[in-house]
Amino acid sequence: MDIRVQEAAFDVGAELNSFTARAAGAGAVVSFSGLVRDVNGGLRAMTIEHYPGMTEKALTEIAQQAVTRWALADAFVVHRYGQLKVGELIMMVATAAPHRADAFAAAEFLMDYLKSRAPFWKKEETGNGADWVAAKDADEDALKRW
Repeated sequence: MDIRVQEAAFDVGAELNSFTARAAGAGAVVSFSGLVRDVNGGLRAMTIEHYPGMTEKALTEIAQQAVTRWALADAFVVHRYGQLKVGELIMMVATAAPHRADAFAAAEFLMDYLKSRAPFWKKEETGNGADWVAAKDADEDALKRW
């Protein structure tokens, strides 16, 4: 299991290749990459903040839950912080399991957790100023299914 919180950009292809190479016993690998998107137009950047130590611990605990619940061969999470521009990678999740259903379910579980409960705080910066991003009911509802 590899959990990283970092400011630096990452190469999704290289990360996926590395993850797949070490996924011994897996019959399926699923990955998801999240990007900064400009939903309403005018987004200049998104700044993501976190508490070092606390964030890594929380992500490790949820990834361990996924590994146990779906009998994963491996799990990987990388999440960036700092100022990110539209189109930049924010995060990546990858799961490996003997069968695809478990790999897909575990990846969705991790993504739902990252979107709603992971200890990150996001501020959107536009030409009109900066505002913290509020939690969305839809994200909380997605997490309830687990």
